[in-house]
Amino acid sequence: MAQTAADVLADRLIDWGVRVIFGLPGDGINGIMEALRKRQAAIAFVQVRHEESAAFMACGYAKYTGRLGVCLATSGPGAIHLLNGLYDAKLDGAPVLAITGQTYHDLIGTHYQQEVDLLSLFKDVAVYNQMVLGAGHVRSLVDAGCRAALSHRGVAHITIPVDFQEQEVGDDEKSAKNVEGHTSNAWRPPIVVPCSADVQAAADVLNAGRKTVILAGQGALGAGSELEQLADLMAAPIVKPLLGKGTVPDDSPFTTGGIGLLGTEPSEVAMEEADTLLMVGTSFPYLEFYPKHDACRGVQIDREPSRIGLRFPVEVGLCGDAKATLQILLPMIHRRDDRSFLDAAQAGMNEWRALLHTRAHRADTPMKPQVVAAALNDLLAEDAIISTDSGTITTWVARYIHIKRGQLFSCSGNLATMAPGLPYAIAAQIAYPGRQSVAFVGDGGFTMLMGEFVTAVKYRLPIKVVIVKNNVLGMIKWEQMVFLGNPEYGVTLEPIDFVKFAEACGAIGFRCATPEEARPALEAMMLADGPALVEAIVDPFEPPMPARVKAKQALKMAEALARGEPNGGRIALTLFRDKISDLRGR
Repeated sequence: MAQTAADVLADRLIDWGVRVIFGLPGDGINGIMEALRKRQAAIAFVQVRHEESAAFMACGYAKYTGRLGVCLATSGPGAIHLLNGLYDAKLDGAPVLAITGQTYHDLIGTHYQQEVDLLSLFKDVAVYNQMVLGAGHVRSLVDAGCRAALSHRGVAHITIPVDFQEQEVGDDEKSAKNVEGHTSNAWRPPIVVPCSADVQAAADVLNAGRKTVILAGQGALGAGSELEQLADLMAAPIVKPLLGKGTVPDDSPFTTGGIGLLGTEPSEVAMEEADTLLMVGTSFPYLEFYPKHDACRGVQIDREPSRIGLRFPVEVGLCGDAKATLQILLPMIHRRDDRSFLDAAQAGMNEWRALLHTRAHRADTPMKPQVVAAALNDLLAEDAIISTDSGTITTWVARYIHIKRGQLFSCSGNLATMAPGLPYAIAAQIAYPGRQSVAFVGDGGFTMLMGEFVTAVKYRLPIKVVIVKNNVLGMIKWEQMVFLGNPEYGVTLEPIDFVKFAEACGAIGFRCATPEEARPALEAMMLADGPALVEAIVDPFEPPMPARVKAKQALKMAEALARGEPNGGRIALTLFRDKISDLRGR
């Protein structure tokens, strides 16, 4: 039987090792859908409720597996819906292939229904962006697109007119210069290492330091052993931007945890006092948390040369794979006799952990969100995969979910978009059917794409979703107050009964509103057969306080309260009670 362009597309994706595609059917991709229907045993199609979710799932799948994530959408509106999830992939370096339909090839440019200039639309988000011009064109474009996405760790986009999808290969006369079968699906991930002279120069800078900090981002994932060996040699604390949370376990004696507004005090102190900074696989964006340029020397390891020196004026930049480069660097590093810098950081972490323990065991009602996060942390499997969202929820994850060796964690890092927590969890469960996949999300982010909970029900995916419910867009509320000194406005959410929602979807939901109810509700969710959620009702006036409150932030908060903040009294009382509790805990 003659092969159509859509058949070639599907078969070539299978050749590239693609086993799942996330998408939503539409008349602009009917030919592709038929090709996928005929190949269900080899490549699964996961139907989503919104194309944005398909892109998020492809991104999450790529992040958690390192393999190519693929999403599919129809022409026009369907393709447009993909963009937010694709920008998430672009900004966090996840290899994703987006396939879209397009109107009939001979009607392009005539304002036909649902026609959108998709090549222009995807120009900024994609490292590879092409339109199929006939059945004989498909194989080479798929090869080039997959290779580009994997090699550049970015988004590739291929769009195919709907009539070409059903065109038979034999009906597309190839050009005189086109040799049949000239492309290949051969590809291996590059392992790049710098030259030995550059590595020695980096070692010289590091060996000259007395107070060295290692800043390890997502590019250092998989290099945990090397990071800890290096930290031991240099008596250097490891500071972890959020996407690097899983580089070393949170209970490692060498880490001081996160950095930034949701980071730890010991990390801030270490960065302020450092005389040498080693950046590994990170372009952490918040410049105010870096050491002072005139007091600290820098070395950076990154696979992307354009990121060298982007955030900090490093002396030596090493372009290469983090793990392989660290393996070459390690033998050149002298063991540091003076351990006082690391000792001080470890002492600071002991105090910080004690403070977090106090906050996580508050008996107050309304319940504190920290209580929920800590209770969930105790119930996570040794190989759990934890996905979260953007907002105040990210602070509670960063501080109270302690990633263990063997666990996986991710979120929307550089785009910091709302709503990927649930789609990520679904993608993780599909990628790793036997592992525990948990989404820890806020009610604002969850409701944006909560229709995907039905997707989990449809495919019998036993994901677990914890919804921290405070009926407010919390991070925006606190930013309005703390950064600008304005009263909150436009951030209150109409409450939703998420337990009834879960039941309406054909699943099960549990609720907790007091500290005593938190763990039993979470345990019941974990034991549920199939997808389940917990609605955790928490104090809407609990602020996601930075590790150290700056004078300007305190002043802006005072301004907001004075200018008519509608909940000023409650907020002031909450801040007072929180401080008293912290002092008692110390």
